Amino acid sequence: MSFSIEDLRKKLPNGRMTEFQEVMRHELETSMHSELEKLLSTAKGDEAEVSKKDLEGFKQLFHRFLQVKGPSVDWAKIHRPPEDSIQPYERIKGRGLPDSMADSLNKLVVVKLNGGLGTSMGCKGPKSLISVRNENTFLDLTVLQIEHLNKTYNTNVPLVLMNSFNTDEDTKKILQKYTHHRVKIHTFNQSRYPRINKESLLPVATDMGMTGENADIWYPPGHGDIYASFYNSGLLDQLIAEGKEYIFVSNIDNLGATVDLHILHHLMSQPNGKRCEFVMEVTDKTRADVKGGTLIQYDGKLRLLEIAQVPKAHVDEFKSVTKFKIFNTNNLWISLPAIKRLQEQSAMDMEIIVNPKTIDGELNVLQLETAVGAAIKSFDHALGINVPRSRFLPVKTSSDLLLVMSNLYSLEAGSLTMSKKREFPTTPHVKLGSSFTKVQEYLTRFESIPDMLELDHLTVSGDVTFGKHVSLKGTVIIIANHGDRIDIPAGAMLENKIVSGNLRILDH
Repeated sequence: MSFSIEDLRKKLPNGRMTEFQEVMRHELETSMHSELEKLLSTAKGDEAEVSKKDLEGFKQLFHRFLQVKGPSVDWAKIHRPPEDSIQPYERIKGRGLPDSMADSLNKLVVVKLNGGLGTSMGCKGPKSLISVRNENTFLDLTVLQIEHLNKTYNTNVPLVLMNSFNTDEDTKKILQKYTHHRVKIHTFNQSRYPRINKESLLPVATDMGMTGENADIWYPPGHGDIYASFYNSGLLDQLIAEGKEYIFVSNIDNLGATVDLHILHHLMSQPNGKRCEFVMEVTDKTRADVKGGTLIQYDGKLRLLEIAQVPKAHVDEFKSVTKFKIFNTNNLWISLPAIKRLQEQSAMDMEIIVNPKTIDGELNVLQLETAVGAAIKSFDHALGINVPRSRFLPVKTSSDLLLVMSNLYSLEAGSLTMSKKREFPTTPHVKLGSSFTKVQEYLTRFESIPDMLELDHLTVSGDVTFGKHVSLKGTVIIIANHGDRIDIPAGAMLENKIVSGNLRILDH
């Protein structure tokens, strides 16, 4: 039988499958189950039990993937969320804090999503181990923040890292350095799922091995996997038994995602039956955030709408800053008992993200993923809180790294805060060219990080270096054409300047 994904996606007007498609889907599912059994038979020792749970999860995801009836949203049913479903942070903060925050903090767990590698920034190993400020890595800063909380309030807030098979080994090695810090650190692993051949819709892998040719044919299935893998690890039950009630989840590369006592107090001060089971921190969109997921009201529930779910005809509308004013920061506060309940009822409903990839430069594969925020519609009394932009400070590129290394921010107890000397609260727009992509190369191009307190916009392109104590103000554009080089001299002050051509500062 020959068919394609497109054949499977062509539904009848009422969303149902044709008889041919039903047969096709059944055959595909049977073939997939058979292939997964073969894979599982190659698992060795302790790995077998973990692999069995992983592949069970993958089976369910694949089953749902075959059932999908075209676009997951009906655009006509999308509504703006009701006023009270997205609270302004100022209102939450205005309630003040109780005399003792310790009781609430002792019911909190901080979870960092630590599955990503630093490859996009030219680094090997986990991204969390890249130095971002004063020789501190993302992980160092996280540990310092939680340790400061525990010392200040005499509490026991643990740190949980969700690793992937890509980051687990290197992360565990580094954790030994924190043994004398006042933070208990736990780890658990994301699931490991097989990439599937786009044509046959069957796994590329022939055994459970991870080395050599097999390295590229497994993947961690997005951060939506946190619910199942946290539950499967046994750590969820352990933390509930210790009296923990909420997790604060965020990406480890978001340096703005610190524990906010006002949000925590808001969660804990609700009557038990009315407690929010899920809070999503959102912030106002700027032109740079038009692709970010947003909150909508859909079928009477709050729901996360991602750009991948939007019908092509409505993409421009989705990107509109006037219609969809906020986006998801991926800072989430989630009830632990609610996660346990939904997992045990198999009621965690998240849209599937189909991520096409090419491996070995020629084989087209698909990986099926989910996003942690998409589960919001499964929880009771879900709430959005519109937080200040300062709580969203991700470091995805060397341009972001330049901002957080600069004097725009001061570092205290692991937390970065905007310098009081900066006159306006927005961060400058920084765009560094391809010569700065890799962290090691980026570092060699700055003798010291420039003064950026009065900078609005910086664009740098080509072979450019900066001497010590350079000051950048207003809008600065520096472009070295191909074959040219520009050395910005030590002590230079550039204000509203365009520098182009060739400028070499020679040592005498």
